[in-house]
Amino acid sequence: MKKTIYQLYLNNRPTLLRTFVYTIGHFCIAAGVILTVGGVTLIVAMTDAIVEPLLNSVWYFVLDKWWASKK
Repeated sequence: MKKTIYQLYLNNRPTLLRTFVYTIGHFCIAAGVILTVGGVTLIVAMTDAIVEPLLNSVWYFVLDKWWASKK
């Protein structure tokens, strides 16, 4: 299992790096927007900026699996 994960990492290292950078940028942008528009504390803004995309990822995964099963 470790070997498989490591191989997956090696095969996708550039994409994983870009994904990581994009994710950090998304968190910062989302927190900034929430701070500005919502007038909330930094902790609340960062919590929302992290939790909301993670929940959207789960939703997308479930939706994609369901959608693919309908073919």
